[in-house]
Amino acid sequence: MGFYDNIIGEEHRMLRSAAKRFALAEIAPHAQAWEEAGEFPRELYKKAADAGGLGIGFPEEMGGMGGGPLHMLMGIEGLMHGTSTGVTVGLGSLGIALPPIVQANDPAQVDRFVRPVLAGEKIAALAITEPGTGSDVAAVRTRAVKDGDHYVVNGAKMFITSGVRADYLTTLVRTGPDPHGGLSFVVIESGMEGVSVSRALKKTGWWARDTAELAFHEVRVPVSHLVGRENSGFVTLMRNFQTERLALAAYGYATAELALREAIAYAKQREVFGRPVAKFQVSKHKLADMATQVTAAKTLTYQVAARMSAGDYCVKEVSMAKNLCAKVAVEVCYEAVQLHGGMGYMRETVVERLSRDARLLPIGGGTQEIMKEIIAKNMGL
Repeated sequence: MGFYDNIIGEEHRMLRSAAKRFALAEIAPHAQAWEEAGEFPRELYKKAADAGGLGIGFPEEMGGMGGGPLHMLMGIEGLMHGTSTGVTVGLGSLGIALPPIVQANDPAQVDRFVRPVLAGEKIAALAITEPGTGSDVAAVRTRAVKDGDHYVVNGAKMFITSGVRADYLTTLVRTGPDPHGGLSFVVIESGMEGVSVSRALKKTGWWARDTAELAFHEVRVPVSHLVGRENSGFVTLMRNFQTERLALAAYGYATAELALREAIAYAKQREVFGRPVAKFQVSKHKLADMATQVTAAKTLTYQVAARMSAGDYCVKEVSMAKNLCAKVAVEVCYEAVQLHGGMGYMRETVVERLSRDARLLPIGGGTQEIMKEIIAKNMGL
């Protein structure tokens, strides 16, 4: 019996294996080239969709594959075998862009925005963060003013995953004066007049995933693009954050797991003073500690995902998982680079890429400090 068999079943393992096969065949051979190019081919979305990798967790009646939080973890674990977090996150940007639309369950919006994205024909991105706002969504200033059967949108968004080439932007806008109660979601199409990519951002890691700063100038968005009720955006966003943070936890432990794998393999074959690095006690203890960290982070995330699948309220626990996995990813990748020595600092090695990618995890989706505030609040502090 496997260590996690009390949590995941055969269906989950089959999904993970299928995603891994896709990653090894379609991503891993090209990962380094795509990293250096700063993007991966748009055609990969269609390939991933045809393989069933884009619809995980989305209703079958909307063109998805069904499943829940644990299925999402399996998909991420499998795809991470491509060794590029940037590609995996880029393919997965729909996982945070589409849920608000799915929850609103407007048939016309599902047909227009959800189905083409799940089919790999269009790209969707979530546009929340603004220059100067960071994790403080109550400070969002991008404004949507109703004008007849349209909203006129003006503002800017920052750090938008897949924003450079997204077709649809699920955008948080201010429709009222209340800091939290005056927020709404609208879907802005990239081809609308007044929508522009101010710049493609250059990042420390996740190179293969495009990231944008966006500008909206007098963009006329049909009222039919409003997602759900006007001024209900904050509640929708908070629900969306939980899934995003669980996904980031998965990126964290999967990154650490890959780095550990690479470190073990290298330590076994690299010789120093006439014997493999893995035979030195300091190396064995280091690897043992890394394995312990990975197992602890992965176990917590699986447990949280199982509880979320059961419908439990897990805001505190998912924040814990996100923080722990981010911390473990950073620390394990650091040690993996150290065990590689000089080669760990070379861009040709997987651990160098993973170490850069890991650094975003304590920041993205809500900083480590914000997560601690949420945890403390839910402890009654």
